[in-house]
Amino acid sequence: MEEHSETMEFTHTQKQRLVELGADDFISMRFKSKDERNKKFEEIVKKVVADTKRNLEIIRRISKRPYLKIIEDEISKKLRKNGFIEVSTPILIRKEALQKMGIDDEHPLMNQIFWVDGNTCLRPMLAPNLYTLWSRLRNIWKPPISIFEVGPCFRRESKGTHHTQEFTMLNIAELSPEKSAEERLVEIAKLVMDVVGVEYELVWEESEVYGESLDVVVNGIEVASGAFGPHKLDENWNITEPWAGIGFGLERLVLACEGGANITRFSRSLMYLDGWRLDIK
Repeated sequence: MEEHSETMEFTHTQKQRLVELGADDFISMRFKSKDERNKKFEEIVKKVVADTKRNLEIIRRISKRPYLKIIEDEISKKLRKNGFIEVSTPILIRKEALQKMGIDDEHPLMNQIFWVDGNTCLRPMLAPNLYTLWSRLRNIWKPPISIFEVGPCFRRESKGTHHTQEFTMLNIAELSPEKSAEERLVEIAKLVMDVVGVEYELVWEESEVYGESLDVVVNGIEVASGAFGPHKLDENWNITEPWAGIGFGLERLVLACEGGANITRFSRSLMYLDGWRLDIK
């Protein structure tokens, strides 16, 4: 018997396809009948496929790069212009580096590590390497020691559509800032967000590593997490100076700016190109 109340939703399979295509805004629609629902689904898919083909053609002929790479370049340029030095550090790190960050065998993050062997892993964060550079550069350069890195990190994430196992981190770290570390942290966050050009808010949250972090939130999505010191972890690198540091997940930043529910669209992929699904006809 045909339903007359507006209680019918898209099927699970239909919802999944809409998410894959980036048509998340339509998922909550409700319908009076199966015919109405199925007709609307076909209309949406047809339009999204047409939009996808058009945007893939724009990538091929005009932009020639994913938005994530464009944003990465623009942010890097802005940071260098403001005195930050770009660095490149190893992707493979030792277990001792994690332990110096307070990540021991009992720490929840330890379950997310991709181990290469018993004592070497794919880095889950950039902070240990940047700490090491600080400890060495402070003996060579006058303060402040302002560095940043953009590169891949890896975690066995299982927390939903805003997480991915391979992601691009932007970590910005300044040792001995010329003003208060907390004030400098806010300034650094603004440097990045001014490039993106979207509204954001700063929220204090609990942190698995630093105890408390200052998060950058866009459209309800946490895109960055920052902290400042002195902090008890500093002594593991013989750091005594104040500092400010913040890490951005670039795929999540693009997701928050572009809209959608699934970070997979903007991650390293063989199924998506710059957020656009490739299995279309």
